[in-house]
Amino acid sequence: MPHTIVSDICEGVAQCSEACPVGCIKPASNKNIKGTNFYWIEFETCIDCGVCLQVCPVKGAVIAEERSDLQKNPT
Repeated sequence: MPHTIVSDICEGVAQCSEACPVGCIKPASNKNIKGTNFYWIEFETCIDCGVCLQVCPVKGAVIAEERSDLQKNPT
């Protein structure tokens, strides 16, 4: 099951994007409710390796389940 980046918690640090072995973590073109740039996971490409969860320094920004209701539309 793919992981999810919780859009309104993400602070755009991007360590997850740099560490992802399949390149499924992308920057959004808009900002979250905090006014921060955020990232999102392409669920179809995610291989559920958990690297994003391990490297993210923002508590609660990445969760180990697919939750499209917590991950905003990237556009």
